[in-house]
Amino acid sequence: MVDVGGKPETHRVAIASGRIAMRPATFRMVLEGSAEKGDVLGVARLAAIQAAKRTAEMIPLAHPIALTRVSAEFEPDAAASAITLVVTAECRGRTGVEMEALTAVAVGLLAIYDMVKAVDRGMTIGDIRLEEKRGGRSGLWRRRAAQR
Repeated sequence: MVDVGGKPETHRVAIASGRIAMRPATFRMVLEGSAEKGDVLGVARLAAIQAAKRTAEMIPLAHPIALTRVSAEFEPDAAASAITLVVTAECRGRTGVEMEALTAVAVGLLAIYDMVKAVDRGMTIGDIRLEEKRGGRSGLWRRRAAQR
């Protein structure tokens, strides 16, 4: 692990996103809450938050971080039968929370897949990326519209 002991504590924020595409019938089932396993988006939200909290256990050289906030929001896209998950992770610390936000997105999307894979094994997960980070020495970074 990198030594972050000499760095000042600052308010740090990371926003990450990712997308899962599925068949239109699966998309409707997820949004209607009619999946056999239950509330797909509710379970995925909890999975994302739990993953953010446990990132240091999954990513070998990630520092354990005392998160102060994690939010997981879903953006349905009916035209594409896809759902984008946007996770915001925050802390007051010496290292950033990018890995927590990215891990949360990946696990949240995997939870959606798991909840409805019995009816749609062809779902596609992708576009997992950092959208923004704030805090620390490097300050503010945002993905430019041209990079999307």
